[in-house]
Amino acid sequence: MKVRCPREPLLAALQSAAAVVPARSPKPVLTNVKLEAGREGTVMSATDLEVGIRIDLDAVEVLAPGAVLLPSGRLTAIVRESPPGTVFEIHADGTAAVVKAPRSEFRLPAEDPLEFPAVATFPTEACFELSTPLVRELVRRTVFATDNESSRYALGGVLVELTPAGVIAVGTDGRRLAKMEGPAKSQGGVVPDAQPIVPARAMQLIERCLAAADAPVLVAVRPAEILVKTAGTTISARLVDGRFPRWRDVFPERPEAVRVNLVAGPLLAAVRQAAIVTSEQSKGVDFAFEPGQLVLAGRSAESGESRVELPIDHAGATVRIKLDPRFLADFLRVLDGGTNVTVEITDAQSACVCRTEDGYGYVIMPLAAD
Repeated sequence: MKVRCPREPLLAALQSAAAVVPARSPKPVLTNVKLEAGREGTVMSATDLEVGIRIDLDAVEVLAPGAVLLPSGRLTAIVRESPPGTVFEIHADGTAAVVKAPRSEFRLPAEDPLEFPAVATFPTEACFELSTPLVRELVRRTVFATDNESSRYALGGVLVELTPAGVIAVGTDGRRLAKMEGPAKSQGGVVPDAQPIVPARAMQLIERCLAAADAPVLVAVRPAEILVKTAGTTISARLVDGRFPRWRDVFPERPEAVRVNLVAGPLLAAVRQAAIVTSEQSKGVDFAFEPGQLVLAGRSAESGESRVELPIDHAGATVRIKLDPRFLADFLRVLDGGTNVTVEITDAQSACVCRTEDGYGYVIMPLAAD
């Protein structure tokens, strides 16, 4: 195996693969990336047996087809520390992998490529198609609400409900729930509906590898695996086992709810100000929706008290609720500052529901009032 590869695409591929390569593993072979060169192109792959990635490398000249395993960390350091524009020649001589540049040469120990686990390729059958901007928002607006430490339900992943008409992504940790939806369509024929629970880490990798906004994202779901293809990168991930909560029950129709329209940026600023005096023991902020203003109040024995007023368009009776400011700030932080947010509340014991006009919904369970 022998290839000639420019620095920039090689470094970009190694940086994407680094999110998958384990730093330490009972199977040392997994700390490598696999480089395969053939007549159809050159592919870099990596896996930790839970998540895998295959990256098509551009501008690679294949001098001799074949495969080689390369230590991910050391190869990344070699490429990163080389000058921009460097062209590397990589080949395997049977006992080592040789990485050559115009003024440097490295011989790295090389394991047998046949020992490296297979990384799934994207299937040729029918699949779902989503837009890149939507996938980016599906990830950003749900992953933060998951809980990797919970042993209850399957809260360490994002539920992705896929139909040829649309997609809904849901993340929850039991105390708050984030839901984002948007359009989808099928490609290549009829594709059955699917409801995989995708690990949060895989969702973050998908966002990191997204291509330009006009490139479609293809999604295929197998019984225990999801595959996502974006431009020249395919990500595969083992699905989370377990039962996801009945999330639709959390979004009840409440005609009696008080609905207040707010703007994300000013509301986030007010929440962050009110939270300055809170502590781990007294972490709640009181929200009072009064005629013409929202009053946020925080207090703790060691830090004092805060009171922040925010003008609002509300003419009804005063409604109060106590919320964890961190949960509300997480929701507001993934929105543009000028986004309009509708806040729905009924009383101090019922959930607070926040919605935007582009398919985003967020539920926060209240804290007990003092």
